[in-house]
Amino acid sequence: MKLARRKFLHLATGAAAVPALSRVAYAQSYPTRPVRIVVGFASGSSSDILTRVIGQWLSDRLGQPFVIENRGGAGGTLGAEAVVHAVPDGYTLLACGSADAVNATMYDKLNYNFIRDIAPVASISRGPLVLVVHPSFPAKTVPEFIAYTKANPGKVAFGSAGVGTVAHMGGELFMAMAGVNMVHVPYRGLAPALTDLLSGQVQAIFSTTPPAIAHIGAGKLRALAVTSAVRSEALPDLPTIGDFLPGYEATLLQGLGAPRNTPSEVIEKLNKEITAAIADPGIKGRLADLGNDPVAMTPTDFGKVLADETEKWGKVIRTANIKPG
Repeated sequence: MKLARRKFLHLATGAAAVPALSRVAYAQSYPTRPVRIVVGFASGSSSDILTRVIGQWLSDRLGQPFVIENRGGAGGTLGAEAVVHAVPDGYTLLACGSADAVNATMYDKLNYNFIRDIAPVASISRGPLVLVVHPSFPAKTVPEFIAYTKANPGKVAFGSAGVGTVAHMGGELFMAMAGVNMVHVPYRGLAPALTDLLSGQVQAIFSTTPPAIAHIGAGKLRALAVTSAVRSEALPDLPTIGDFLPGYEATLLQGLGAPRNTPSEVIEKLNKEITAAIADPGIKGRLADLGNDPVAMTPTDFGKVLADETEKWGKVIRTANIKPG
């Protein structure tokens, strides 16, 4: 009996090791066919451009095409839902970040739970916004901007790329922390918002960095501060809004996720390659050109940051009673 029991335990231990060995072998050979990265926004968006940079790196390093699939609509939720319901085998990934953290509260009838249903793979970058005003605007510093908006409640309009975008959320967080009242004017994209700022139709924008830099350099817009926790390498002379409103931060976080239950060995392999990418001088330069600072995190740390972002923007959305546009 003792011999039989010993033999049974030996066989059971061996059987339990088979799945683990097969998962390791699967990860070592991964990928053996093209990988799809779903971007929940149109071609040419910040998310799309950043994802294409990393996708090309992964294609070159892993020997299979990483194909970008743009599936825009509903603030990025259509793309996220497509990935949630995909086979968790590492061949469908999601370009994810700040937008998903906002959507978790913005849309109250989603067919998925982002934090539960998407496994974090790797962070790529954080992109600061820059608070810009028309040159004729009286304020030249953040304290002056706050003083002016307090003295003129409801008379300062800030534009954004649309309801729920990080530019909108940055403005809402600013109002809550500064105790001011501005009018939000959503546009269908940042380009028309900047056009109206240049013509004086709105007074301010919490703009993503790349499209604003040229106008700042030409003197067509006045930059007051960046929205990141630390100064931006793209605009090193500008203070942060947090210098005047401690704790303020509104950045465009970007990374990759995968369907829940994707093999951890595959996630670790992708994380290793993406971490190598953002340490590469060429990739770092391209991210800098896009106004983004590379950020490397483990899947666990990236997941924690996404959860923190979801909680943070959830509070802002509920306090301001923001609804989808």
